[in-house]
Amino acid sequence: MLIHPIPPVFDKDSRVLILGSFPSVRSREEGFFYGHPQNRFWKVAAKVFGENTPLTVEDKKDFLIRNHIALWDVIGSCEIDGSADSSIRNVTVNDLSVILETADIQEIFLNGRKAYQLYQKYMYPDTLREGICLPSTSPANAAWSIEKLTDSWIKIRIR
Repeated sequence: MLIHPIPPVFDKDSRVLILGSFPSVRSREEGFFYGHPQNRFWKVAAKVFGENTPLTVEDKKDFLIRNHIALWDVIGSCEIDGSADSSIRNVTVNDLSVILETADIQEIFLNGRKAYQLYQKYMYPDTLREGICLPSTSPANAAWSIEKLTDSWIKIRIR
């Protein structure tokens, strides 16, 4: 059983919550979200906001706070083979109340179908807040170019 090692990033001014499924092996090693260089999350988010891609963990945290984004994952602990979402089993979820009771979250977005399915199954019954499924920024979603992802992810720009 693996326990999620990365705390959520948010503050009282966060307006958008983006949830992934569970950190990849690379993200767990780096201690921060979307650490694999082939994952396009940071490139897409930067394009959406017209900024340079943040490179360091500190720059990534600053980027999120500056753009009113809260970031975490649905899963708090699970069994997983490597980084494969398809292998996830024995799920326990993170407690979103720590974010939802602090920030005025206007929209909840899910990074990919697996995160969306997990959110709908485990979290929606408690939050009663609809989640919006966005195409995954994972390199496994190779059919989606950076441009196509950016066009879909533009909706995270609410203020």
